[in-house]
Amino acid sequence: MMTKITLRGLWAHKRRLVGSFLAVFLGVAFLCGTLVLSDTLSASIDRFFTQAYASTDVVVRNATSATADSGTPRGMIPSSVLGQVRQVSGVANAEPVIQGAGSVLGKDGKQVDIQGPRISGNWVGDPALNPYRIAEGRAPQGANEVVINRGLAKSGSLKIGDRTAVFTPERVDVTIVGISTFGSQDAFGGTSFTAFSTEAAQRYIAKSPDRVTSVAIRAQSGVSQDELVKRVRAAGLPQSVEAITGKSVAEENVSVLSDGFLALFRTFLLVFAAVALLVGAFSINNTFSIIIAQRTREWAMLRAIGASRRQILTSVAMEATAIGVVGSVVGLLGGVGVAAALKGVFAGFGLGLPAGGIVFTATAAIVSLIVGIVVTVLSCLVPAVRASRVPPLAALRDVEVEPRTASRRRVIIGAVLAVLGVGSALVSTFIDGNAAMTPAAVGAVVTIAAMIVLGPAVARPAAMALGSPAARLRGVAGVLARQNAARSPRRTSGAATALMIGVGVVTLLTVISASLKSSYADQAGKAFAGDLSIGTGQTSTHSGFSGQLSADVAKLPQVADAAGLGNGTVLLDGAKQTVTTTDPARLDGVLHLDTTAGTLANLGNDQIAVDKKTADDKNWRAGSQVTLRFPDGVTQRFGIGAIYKPSQVAGSVVISQAAVVPHDPQALDTKVLVKLKDGTDLASAKAAIKPVAARYGASDIQDRDQFIKAQSSSMDALLGVVYVMLALAIVIALLGIANTLSLSVYERTRELGLLRAVGTTRSQIRSMIRWESVIVSVFGTIGGLVLGLFLGWALVHAVAQGGTGTGTFSVPAPQLIIIAVVGAIAGVLAAIRPTRRATRLNVLDAIVA
Repeated sequence: MMTKITLRGLWAHKRRLVGSFLAVFLGVAFLCGTLVLSDTLSASIDRFFTQAYASTDVVVRNATSATADSGTPRGMIPSSVLGQVRQVSGVANAEPVIQGAGSVLGKDGKQVDIQGPRISGNWVGDPALNPYRIAEGRAPQGANEVVINRGLAKSGSLKIGDRTAVFTPERVDVTIVGISTFGSQDAFGGTSFTAFSTEAAQRYIAKSPDRVTSVAIRAQSGVSQDELVKRVRAAGLPQSVEAITGKSVAEENVSVLSDGFLALFRTFLLVFAAVALLVGAFSINNTFSIIIAQRTREWAMLRAIGASRRQILTSVAMEATAIGVVGSVVGLLGGVGVAAALKGVFAGFGLGLPAGGIVFTATAAIVSLIVGIVVTVLSCLVPAVRASRVPPLAALRDVEVEPRTASRRRVIIGAVLAVLGVGSALVSTFIDGNAAMTPAAVGAVVTIAAMIVLGPAVARPAAMALGSPAARLRGVAGVLARQNAARSPRRTSGAATALMIGVGVVTLLTVISASLKSSYADQAGKAFAGDLSIGTGQTSTHSGFSGQLSADVAKLPQVADAAGLGNGTVLLDGAKQTVTTTDPARLDGVLHLDTTAGTLANLGNDQIAVDKKTADDKNWRAGSQVTLRFPDGVTQRFGIGAIYKPSQVAGSVVISQAAVVPHDPQALDTKVLVKLKDGTDLASAKAAIKPVAARYGASDIQDRDQFIKAQSSSMDALLGVVYVMLALAIVIALLGIANTLSLSVYERTRELGLLRAVGTTRSQIRSMIRWESVIVSVFGTIGGLVLGLFLGWALVHAVAQGGTGTGTFSVPAPQLIIIAVVGAIAGVLAAIRPTRRATRLNVLDAIVA
């Protein structure tokens, strides 16, 4: 019997449950889309690397791994290894593989903007050992002939027969004789690949005929990979060289990307899915609370004729489960569309790997279904328990379905949580080092909980205060809107909380971004002692140019000094470490680093400089000895020659480029900082530098202000993506507000009819509901702004306490004003459907409802 009543109740109130259904649908669709996209990229990565090493049975390479970046080749090995392995029994063929950096000029004369690694190498003649295929033209033969992948050709508007240049990093003028594909794909992800002949690759990339990057081996029929590896290892390879199966190399590369890029990417998306589900949970909870409150007499009547509390509770749970199941199932279909849309967006930004199609796994479906249903049921649990407690006598009289003030227990609990949350955040300000992050994070979580608990307690006074302008400016309609928002504090708080969380996250990220940008700009402004900066103008971290550029620029009559800055990777006391390479003697003329010990100007080729945070973490001081292992496997002892305060420009470790070049024949500079002579005109200096920079593929010349701004602009694109993703949470919150108002209109049908009967116009009714929506939205928006600002302050301060030097708290007033205005506009948009319903009520029918 109760099952029939539940099903009929669902059908009878289906219009009221639309908002909850949409909240479940959107939340599950985003979660499912995230999981599907992650599975799609994971399958794509696995497929690509499996394809790349499908017929490669053994790889002989350098044993040292100094980087976790799969796009960066390992150090070189002696080319004599090739002759050794070709003599091993069971080897059908062995081919030298040479890989390194290589940027190509496009049709416009600038380096082609590629988001991923810019790889150049040799064309491997054995098709079984080469994942690339000639799609047009032929393989390179002459010293200045190249094959480029189709993705690079499209991005640079290049075709067969075109003359261009490749920077390895020295400029090499070449002719394109072929276009290749990676299997059937235009490129491997966002990478570019430029292939020379083997002899040319040794000349331009390895810089010596005695070095290769690796050797790829194909086994004879009947010889397994494991068996061949044993035989190759027994051939007397140098100690710095290792042999590994092709299968292991593929798995290793898959693991690197899965544990690195893909893990961060998945976490990035799951955070926003969690925010969307949390916002949806509040919307669902508020919707069910209102519906159950409106059905108080119905539940009480059922209790009066014999229904038990358990049956009432079960009935509400069944309704919630039904909504969760339907919304989640439909959300799975929506998730496929979300995954396809996200895939297109990220591919458009060059941030994702291309995939043959969407991969929809059973795991993604099951997880999404379970999460969607569980979140829905849990969101309805409190209203369900409340409904089961309705006494039978409530059916015999009118009762107030919702208390007008928050319970004393709620106020006490909320106050305790607020004290603990704020106190924990304040405690973090007295803690030095990375330990400050823990109390800051705890304070953030507890503060959010406090605001949720205290919501109903502050909703009434907040609504009265925020509704004052409406009451003064809109007359009776404004007064009624203010009273309506204030008389149901739990309802107002429930609708506003969903928006508060969405706005709070947006504000938090905006504050953190503004603080980091301000800190970076401040650091760059204080540190940069030069007048100009030369770069490639590319966003990829794999772009750069020859270190000779800084020397040539320094010779110009307008230039007082110039220093190049590059980066590399080493094993520093056994740990992978990115280092900044430069000429320390020249660096002091263009970059002021606040040293606390030693001096950079006198940094020797057997010394490194480290920032204070790194020194403190490792208990190093000036004169301490450390061990560096370079990518080519050479180990060397270095002394700590200087310690400086953290600098975003210089990085954590500075080393002389002269110390790195012997171990990395392609050492790149990513920028050149230039100090002009006194009285030199900036425009004339740029004009003199431009042709020199162009010879090295550097086309971006920035003045001081542009350079400082560029140091913090890298976060703008990511923040834009974040705003787009968080828009979904805001949409769900608006649906919750609209649903609350719609249910409120339904509940106040008789009241609205009486208002119309005594002369209230349709326009006044519309104004009343619209202003009520604005009050709720502004309440949620202000709460989100306060929450985001506080959490932003705590987290930024914790970062500063960690010693990174990037913790300058900044309040981005223009952006916060925009967020506040958008919140108010959102209230107007959320009121569109409820106002339409309210103004269409028939007066007589409404009075007798």
